[in-house]
Amino acid sequence: MKLSTLAVSSTLVALLGTALTMTSTNALAARAATAAPAIEYYPVAHPPTGMNLPFSEAVRVGDMLYLSGEVGTEKGKLVEGGIVAEAKQVMDNIGANLARHDSSFDRVILCTVALADIKSWSAFNEIYRGYFLNHFPARMPYAATGLALRQRVRGQCNRPP
Repeated sequence: MKLSTLAVSSTLVALLGTALTMTSTNALAARAATAAPAIEYYPVAHPPTGMNLPFSEAVRVGDMLYLSGEVGTEKGKLVEGGIVAEAKQVMDNIGANLARHDSSFDRVILCTVALADIKSWSAFNEIYRGYFLNHFPARMPYAATGLALRQRVRGQCNRPP
C-alpha cells in the first residue's frame, strides 16, 4: 500500500510540476508577446563622403531613443578651434540628431562624454551647461586616448518616452 501511495504521490507531483511549468511558460510567452517593444534603426543622416559607417545614428526601442556618439564635425571635417569649438559642434550635432527624431535636450536623461584630455573637463562643461536649460541629465565623462579623427571630445545622449 505504501508503494502505491508513493507512486501516486510522485505522479501527482510530476503532473503538478508539469502544469506549473506549462502555466509559467504560457505566462512568460504571453508577457513577451505583449511586452516586446518595436525597434527602429535609423542610418547615419550625413555620413562623411565615401564612408559606409557600421552603426546607426539612432535606435528607438519603444519610446526610448538611443543616440550614437557625435563628434565635432561639420560637413565631414573636424572643426578647428580646440576643445571649445569641438564641444560646441558636438552639442550642436547631438541637438540636430535629437531634432531629426522629434526630441530635444529637455528630454535627455543620460549623456556620456569622452575627452581626449580630462583636463578639458571644465572647458567642456562651460559649453555643455548652455544646452540644458531646465535640468541636467545624468552624465558619465571619461578620458580616452585615440579618439577618431584626432578629436578632443565625443558625446552621446539618450532620452526616454
